[in-house]
Amino acid sequence: MIRARLAALVATAALIPLSGTFPGTFPGTAFAAGAPYSPPRLSFGQPDLGDTWSNVSMTPETRPPGLGTRAAYTPEQAAAIEHASAKALAAANEKTDPNAPPPTAGGDRPPPGTRPEFALAGGNVGGYNAFWLDPGNAIMRVHGEARTSILTTPDGRVPPVIPGAKAPPAWGGGLGSFDNPEYRSLGERCIMGFGRNAGPPMLANGFYNNDYQFIQTPDAVAIIVEMNHDVRYIRLNAQHRTDDYRPWMGDSIGHWEGNTLVVETDHIPRAQAYHGSWKNLKVTERFTRTAPDRLLYQFTIEDPTLWAAPWGGEYEFSPLKGQVYEYACHEGNYALRNMLAGARAEDAKAAAAAAAAARKP
Repeated sequence: MIRARLAALVATAALIPLSGTFPGTFPGTAFAAGAPYSPPRLSFGQPDLGDTWSNVSMTPETRPPGLGTRAAYTPEQAAAIEHASAKALAAANEKTDPNAPPPTAGGDRPPPGTRPEFALAGGNVGGYNAFWLDPGNAIMRVHGEARTSILTTPDGRVPPVIPGAKAPPAWGGGLGSFDNPEYRSLGERCIMGFGRNAGPPMLANGFYNNDYQFIQTPDAVAIIVEMNHDVRYIRLNAQHRTDDYRPWMGDSIGHWEGNTLVVETDHIPRAQAYHGSWKNLKVTERFTRTAPDRLLYQFTIEDPTLWAAPWGGEYEFSPLKGQVYEYACHEGNYALRNMLAGARAEDAKAAAAAAAAARKP
């Protein structure tokens, strides 16, 4: 998960002292302090959550340590960071010299100040150009405030665990093992998207595919996630399953509290652990449409075996300019097969070298 997106940009605003939280602005938002909003209703009576949304922003999940307990940037700081981001994007999208030599096998070193996302993707052979990325170019506003983190804990960071608490072992797969296809990441296997786009909690990955489509029926809400075409299925006015079967994205049930859709999820699989918690993790999400072009998303994290009290975060979805298209990734893709075949070739080469060495007198 890419969460270092502000590393090269926060310094731009760091010289402006922070002194509490200040209201900011977000182009296109209809928010006004204290102004009530009554969303339109669907034919079967539910508040209309809207159709397509995006949660991309430059605001990281956890607050940069240097910002301490400051929950929001001043308008000047937010403007400075966003201006620097716009310049970085423009530089990354500049035309390249067709006669320039190709990148080196290990990746060329990007110029100083390059945004981490652009440096990660564009410097390697086969890496994406900035045009294909969607890391966000605006600070996340919530009720008009330019937030320094998605988490709303006092320091904007994950709380420490209870003394002596130990999280159950999480899934051990990942980029370092080529012994078995099931040890590779879920994203590589096209089973689930990488990052936490689908959740819960649902967080932008800072790379791309941070778009969603909401489909409501009288008995369920489905959220189509652009990343890897994941679909969250939320049963309304239902009960949690009573066995220990753990479906992808957990077991989600929901109900309406006024204009807010409240979703409670448990039975989360260990491959989707959140900060070490999965076995006893409960995530409660609240979706509230606060304006024609804003959808407030709040989440609460509970695991009494790890944390002494619930904690969580919030952000606001903004309208998606377009629609959610197919994410053409499927299990058994040939790239995964080729990686494993390459690893077996390396194994055979090493075994042959060892056998040859053993035959020497």
